[in-house]
Amino acid sequence: MFIKKLITLLGLSLSLVAPVAHADGEAEKLVRQISTDVLTTAKTDKAVQGGDFNRVLNLVETKVMPHVNFEVMTRSAVGPKWREATAVQRGKLQAEFKTLLVRVYSGALSQLNDQTVEITKTQPVQGSTQVVVQSEVRGKGEPIKLDYRLDSKAGADWKIIDVNVGGLWLVQNYRTQFAQALSSGGIDGLIADLVKRNAAPAKS
Repeated sequence: MFIKKLITLLGLSLSLVAPVAHADGEAEKLVRQISTDVLTTAKTDKAVQGGDFNRVLNLVETKVMPHVNFEVMTRSAVGPKWREATAVQRGKLQAEFKTLLVRVYSGALSQLNDQTVEITKTQPVQGSTQVVVQSEVRGKGEPIKLDYRLDSKAGADWKIIDVNVGGLWLVQNYRTQFAQALSSGGIDGLIADLVKRNAAPAKS
């Protein structure tokens, strides 16, 4: 499933061709740090390779999630209907969306081999506090385009708010999927749909 491949790429290692020489260097440094940490653990931890959900959950919780703005990601994936959600509903949406991504990540991490990622460009998003770190996944076959969108407001630390593989942004992909549940059952319908997905057996 394509979305699994997309999440897989979030944890691959990065090898830079040149030292960072611009103001957005911290964003590149963060992407490299996360990717290297996750890849190193995934390749040495047999439990992770075997798809142990609890071990993968711990890996993602400690190495990835502190650097992800999940409120922004969930709000963007839900779209305009987010404004209609209560505080309780928003909390449930974030929790279930997070679980969904970790489950997908679990299957992806067990498939890591010898891929590397090379940063090709980092550019600011005009009129915002965001940057996009562009890179390529290299291994067997043709390189795959992999971009990270990060945000830093008021001097705060950089946070990942979206990932793009081959022209497809993760949040937009889920937004399309979520729209169907929202149109038929509203916020509670989407929450129920996410709970159902997360209750199904995890797939590798």
